[in-house]
Amino acid sequence: MIEKPIFPLPAGTHTIAMGIGDLNGIMRGKRFPASHWPTVCKSGNAVSIAMLALDMTCDVWDTPYVNFTNGFPDMHLFPLHAPVAVPWEPGVAFCLGYAVGMDHKPVPIDPRGALLRQLERASALGFEIKVGAELEFYLVDPVTKLPVEKGIQVYSLARAAQNEYVLGPIRQLINQMDIPIEQSNPEYAAGQAEVNIRYADALSSADNVIKFRNLVKELAQTKGLLATFMAKPFIDQSGNGFHAHYSLWKDGQNAFADHGRLSRLGLAFLAGLQRRMAEITLAGSTTPNAMRRRLPYTFCPTNANWGFDNRTVGLRVLEGSESAVRIEKRDAAADCNPYYLMAADIAAGLDGIEQALEPTPPCIGDGYAPGAEGAGPLPTSLAQAASLAEDSAFLRDVLGDERLAILIQQARREIGFIATQVTPVEIDRYLGNF
Repeated sequence: MIEKPIFPLPAGTHTIAMGIGDLNGIMRGKRFPASHWPTVCKSGNAVSIAMLALDMTCDVWDTPYVNFTNGFPDMHLFPLHAPVAVPWEPGVAFCLGYAVGMDHKPVPIDPRGALLRQLERASALGFEIKVGAELEFYLVDPVTKLPVEKGIQVYSLARAAQNEYVLGPIRQLINQMDIPIEQSNPEYAAGQAEVNIRYADALSSADNVIKFRNLVKELAQTKGLLATFMAKPFIDQSGNGFHAHYSLWKDGQNAFADHGRLSRLGLAFLAGLQRRMAEITLAGSTTPNAMRRRLPYTFCPTNANWGFDNRTVGLRVLEGSESAVRIEKRDAAADCNPYYLMAADIAAGLDGIEQALEPTPPCIGDGYAPGAEGAGPLPTSLAQAASLAEDSAFLRDVLGDERLAILIQQARREIGFIATQVTPVEIDRYLGNF
């Protein structure tokens, strides 16, 4: 057995918070006293595998891998890296972990494993994949669950200054925790913000998203706020998106760039994404609420089309300097699992390269207009997305039978739950009128 390293702790650490991303990319784990840290590093810490099969409310159900028949057995968590100090919680350090089964093998339903497999595939082809992440979220009052401000002031520096008491620490303090924040800005709704995480290798980028969302929530709490990455918290306001920017690198050079333009290899990757975009929808939009973002003229795409610097399409191509040429995929919800999103996207793009696929002609102008569908419309209901996923041999290969089964099970449970509710809108419209 390989000797596990004992990662050093920042001076003055008394507590370590360590977790992993669950089925929905929510960071779950434990806190340890510093005195117990050497044992955690060497032997791991036991938690139930059910952690990887919880829904967002922590409900559990029978899944193919972990269930009432096998008694929801344990796995062990180990640290991935040295913990970093939490600037707003003196004496506490924070790190991401990884999971292994009691047989010392990777856990088959660990979402991170799906991405690792695609990155091994890319490496065998000689490529390193880099991804930048843009994440949108709302700052809301924890009691009323309403935005903390009024009015849309997208990109307003006055509004940015007003929100600096919380966005400033998000940029500065989370950046100190080895998550490279590039910028923040007020987004297209009251209380909504966007933060850009600088591009990195795909695995680091996905790990950063898991950590970032957790840390934003923690920081917001210190300011008396609730930060939510829920895809569509307010039906009449902008949704929260997760825009992923992809580029492939070889020998230190951006293989997507050809004198500042998208290369033929980049076009093939784009074609693969476009071809699979509809059937992999579930990897990036996992709840009925997430599908509410998918409306025309909301800056969330409804078609598997592409264009140059066009925010109305599903796949936006950015050109310029050699290092900046990339493909932005714009359909995912901010609350999705980044491992599943990136694994499916990367697998589709690599298929495009291996099969020398050609994309449709680029969309010029309105990507929502009739005739601008590109490779076809995207699902607008979770039932449709789940059915496409279930029938997709491609997605089954990318995620594996057990991961995909759990994801589809959760989707159908959420559909059933929402369908059996009487909403406040129904009460308002019908109770006094019938």
